[in-house]
Formats: sequence, structure tokens, C-alpha cells
Amino acid sequence: MRTRVVRFAEWTRPVPPVTREIASALPEDDEGRPPVLFVPGYGHAAWAFAEHWLGRAAARGYPAHALSLRGTGGSGASPVTGLRAYAHDVVQVAAALPRRAVLVGHGAGALVVQHALARYPARAAVLAAPVVDGWPALGAALRANPLGTLPALAGGRLRLSRRQLFGPDLPEEQAAAYVSRVERMPARAQWQLVLHRAAEPAVGHPPVLVLGSPDDRVVPRSSLDRTASRYGGAPLLFPGMGHDLMLDARWEEPIDALLDWLDKETAL
Repeated sequence: MRTRVVRFAEWTRPVPPVTREIASALPEDDEGRPPVLFVPGYGHAAWAFAEHWLGRAAARGYPAHALSLRGTGGSGASPVTGLRAYAHDVVQVAAALPRRAVLVGHGAGALVVQHALARYPARAAVLAAPVVDGWPALGAALRANPLGTLPALAGGRLRLSRRQLFGPDLPEEQAAAYVSRVERMPARAQWQLVLHRAAEPAVGHPPVLVLGSPDDRVVPRSSLDRTASRYGGAPLLFPGMGHDLMLDARWEEPIDALLDWLDKETAL
């Protein structure tokens, strides 16, 4: 497949600008390492990475940034939402960084990153617990949390449970605090998790790492395998963790593995 050069919708229906919330953690000396841009899944915002992963990445020498998608966190609301608008925001933020960035998408943010990669020549990409195969994810959500999932089928709010997001080791009080911060997403954005066009090929074919948990109650193991196989590899797995790898009790393990991989893939 060839990368599209002209996209008719970009000319006839441009994405309106919004203010964008960006959380950052910078090392004292990045030694030329590429910046890392974290993209949260639906309902989450930059805070989900600012909690642990931004600081960890900066401590390892990587300039680290996290974006709140439009309408979430401190980013401005917009009448236009969905994959095209979200991917546009990611590309705009990445293009403003001083060097070609590594894009890291979590959950539905991985789907956004896939679409952004068709428009931005990333240095590398990481898809963490990626929600890119909508129907399997919907089936898993219905089995794990039917009461929180069924309203979304009629345009209502998708409510993710503590059991879906976290493993058993995270203290209940901390889990409840995180769950309370998960925001409602527009119905259009929710439906696009299931009904969306496949992403176009990535510009420049950057290396892509897929990581997740075999115990994730949002993303089935089979989906992790399929996604990783599209990029010629196998998923890096963290048993015992839930969907929110960046907030769960053993959050250090996936981010350290991610950064170890980046050290090798982006070595100068």
C-alpha cells in the first residue's frame, strides 16, 4: 500500500484548532535522544502519564511529553472529535518538538497513534494495551463489565471498572481515585473504536513495539498477538497487570522495558 499524499477531507473539512494541554518532564541532558510523546486512551488525559511514566522517561534521559486529547483534561473542547481530529492533534504536537518524536499510544490512544503515523515520520512507536481491534475489545468489555458497556451501545457513557483497568495488587483506595478521573468521551469517538477504517501505512515504516498484559480485561490476548504480528513481532507481556499499565501497581516494569527497547532502536 502507498501513503496517500492528498486527503480531500483535510481541504474541505479542516480540523478546527483547540488549546492543548501538554504535561512534560525534561532531563538535565538528553544527549540527543528523541522526545517521547505519550497519547492517552479515551477517558484518560495527560495526568495518567504524568503520575509515573513521564518522570521515569526523563530520569532515563528522554524528553517526555503527554497530550490530553481535545475535550479531555485541560485541552479545549471542540465540536469536531474522533480519530481524524485526535490524530491531527498528535501530529501537530509532535511536529512542534525539536526532534522527530517517538509516539506512545495507550488503549484507544494506540489507535490514534496508528492514524497519526500515516501523517508523521515518527522515530519509533509503541502501542501499549492497544484497542485497535474494536469488535474483540467490545466483546471483552461486555463479558467483563456488561452494566458499564451496554449504555455505550446506545450512545451513552462507557464506564470502565476497577477490575478492567487494574490488577489485584493496586490498593483499592488508589484504584478508586484513578477510576474517578476517567472522563466521558463523545459517542462518535466511542463508536469509532469499533467502526473505523484501517490506518494507512506508517510514513517511513518506523519500528513499532506492542506491549500489554495477558490478564487485560479490555484487550484480549488474541488482539495483542494480531496487532504485534502486523508489525512483524510478538507482544511484550506483563502478566498480572490490568489495562492501565502506566498506573497499575507494577507500573515500572512496562515503562522500563519500553525505554530499554528505545535505547536499542534509537541509538545514535
